[in-house]
Formats: sequence, C-alpha cells, structure tokens
Amino acid sequence: MAAEGTVSIRIPSDPKHLYLMRRLVQEVSLAHGFTEEEVRRIVLAMDEACTNVIRHAYGGDPGGSIDIEAHPIEDGLRFTVIDHGRKPEPGAIAPRALDEVRPGGLGTHFIQRVMDEVVYDTSQERGTRLCLVKRRKPGDGSRGKG
Repeated sequence: MAAEGTVSIRIPSDPKHLYLMRRLVQEVSLAHGFTEEEVRRIVLAMDEACTNVIRHAYGGDPGGSIDIEAHPIEDGLRFTVIDHGRKPEPGAIAPRALDEVRPGGLGTHFIQRVMDEVVYDTSQERGTRLCLVKRRKPGDGSRGKG
C-alpha cells in the first residue's frame, strides 16, 4: 500500500517504456518545487537507474517489471526503483574511478552526484530496492506545490 501522496507506476523492463517513468518523474518533480535544471538532472539520474535495472538485473529481457514510486518528503522527494531480477554482485554497484578511461560504468557515479541519498537494498529474496532522495536546496526560490 502506497503512502499518502505517493505516485507509482509499473513498467516493463524494456527501454521503449522508459518515457513513462521520465514523464512521471518530471511532472512530480516540477509539482514539488524543483527548478527545471534540477528536474532535468533528476530525470537523467532516474533514467540511468532504470536503464541499469534493465541491463543488469534483467540482462536486457523485456519480460520483467520495474516499479517506480515518487513520495513527497518534507524537503523534497524520495524515489524508489524496485526490480525482481538478479541481485548485483557485491561491489558491482560502486562507482568506478573517474580517471579510469573506458566506456560505460559512470551511471552510478552520476546518480550519486545528482541525488542527496542513494541506498541499495538487496535484502529481499529476489531483486533490488533502490531508494533515491532529492532535497530542495534552501533559499533556491523553489516552493513545493503538492
């Protein structure tokens, strides 16, 4: 059961459905007082998180599902991304060093730069629950509308 004010969506683990998640995250973030620049960054971080789920938890299989929740908190939003795929290997979700020049692997770093809190929970029997918190900056002129 979702908490009051929580908006949620379930999408297939197929990149062609990520637009639904992006739209949800954009609208909820705007409604809760984030600036347009912050919203773009939040959407990109969430896109990276869901793309990682598709690629790593489901191995590209479009038959899985991803649950996305957006929950208002006092000073921002808490997003949750839940999959029921393979759990990551220990240490596999840590960002790699930025000076290690090679393609890929920077998504986790980007997510951690954008969001104020990033917590991976692999304690359930199957899959991962990723909790991402983004707070409005004090004095940035943004106000929650929701």
